[in-house]
Amino acid sequence: MIARPAPSRLRAAALVAASLVLCSCAKKDAGSSDAEVPPVVGVRTAVVARRAVRETIDGIGTITTRPDHMAELGAPAVTRVTKVYVTVGQRVSAGAPLVSFDRVPLDAQAAAARTALTAAQRSVDRAKRLVDAGIAPHKDLDQAANDLARANADAIAAERMQSRATLQAPISGVVTTMNAVLGATVDPAQTLVAVADLSALDLLMPVPPDAAARVHRGLSVDMTARANGESEALGTATVEDIGGTIDSTARAVVVRAPVTHPTRQLRIGETVFARIILAAHANALTVPAESLVPEGEGLKVFVVDAERVAHATPVTVGVRDGGFAEITSGLSGGETVVTYGAYGVADSAKVTVATEAPAGTTIPVGAPKP
Repeated sequence: MIARPAPSRLRAAALVAASLVLCSCAKKDAGSSDAEVPPVVGVRTAVVARRAVRETIDGIGTITTRPDHMAELGAPAVTRVTKVYVTVGQRVSAGAPLVSFDRVPLDAQAAAARTALTAAQRSVDRAKRLVDAGIAPHKDLDQAANDLARANADAIAAERMQSRATLQAPISGVVTTMNAVLGATVDPAQTLVAVADLSALDLLMPVPPDAAARVHRGLSVDMTARANGESEALGTATVEDIGGTIDSTARAVVVRAPVTHPTRQLRIGETVFARIILAAHANALTVPAESLVPEGEGLKVFVVDAERVAHATPVTVGVRDGGFAEITSGLSGGETVVTYGAYGVADSAKVTVATEAPAGTTIPVGAPKP
C-alpha cells in the first residue's frame, strides 16, 4: 500500500515553491531596473557657488548729440562767402567767428530799413496832427500806425541780418559740418556750419517692444566697443526716455540714455554695444547654464552625490547672466551638478567625471576620476 502525503503538507510545499518563484522574479526585476539606468561616462561637473549676476537687455546703439547742445547755422540772406575761419573737427568757444559774408547788400538793406522806419514815424506824427486838428479821419492815423509797426519789424530783421554778416559760434564745441566755400554764393536754406557740444551726448538704442516694457528711467547702461566681454569699455549712460512709438522699419522702441561717464571721447554717429542693466544680484546662487535641463514646463539639474550617482533635482531659475543662471530654489549651495553631458543623464544614473572641464565649469576637489 502506497502512503500519500497529507493535504496540509501539499499546501505547504506549494507555498514554498511559489515563494521561490516570486523571489526569483524579484531578482530579475531588480536586475532589469539596473539595466534601465545605464552609467554615463565623460560628463563634466561644477560646484554650485555664489557670484554676482545681472539681468540685462543687450543691443547696438548709436551716439548722437542732444538737440539743445547742437547748432546749425546758415547765411542770413542770399550773399557771398568772403572768409572761412574754421574747419571740421576744430574746437571753438562760444562767440568765435566761423564764416563771414559780403556785407554790402546786408548793410544796404539795413540802411534802407532804417530810412523806411524814419519815414513811417514821420507819417504817424503828421497823421496825428491832422486828426487832432479835425482835418483827417482817424482811420488815417490807424493806417499810419500799422505802417510804422511794419517798418519797425523790417528794421529789426535787417539789423539782425546785418549782425550775422559774420556767423559766430552760439555754443562751445566742435565744428561737425562746414559747407562754406570761399567766394561761393549761398542762401538761407543751406546749412553752412554745425557746432556740437561733445560733452553732452546721448545713446540711442533700439530695443524690442516687449523688452522696452521692462525699461524705466534711471537704469544704468554699460557701453563697449564690441560685443564680447574683453572689449574696450566705453563708459556708462543712464536711461532718460523710452520711446512712445515703434519704428516701422526696425520694429523696435528707441531708448535714449544720456552718456554720463565716458571712458574716452565718443564721436557723433559712433556705433557701440550697449547693455541695459535691469537687475543686479551681488551674491546669487548660480550654476552654469549648460547644467539646466528642461522638464515639462520647468527646469532641473542633476546633483551628483558622493557615490557618483546623479539625482534629478527641480530648480527655479532667476537671472541669467552670460553662461550662468541664478537658482532661486532647489539648491542650497556647495552641491556638485552635471554640466557637460547633462542631457544624456537619467535620474539615479551613475556618472564618470571627465578629467578636464570646459571654460566656465569646475571639477570639484576630490571628485572621482575615470
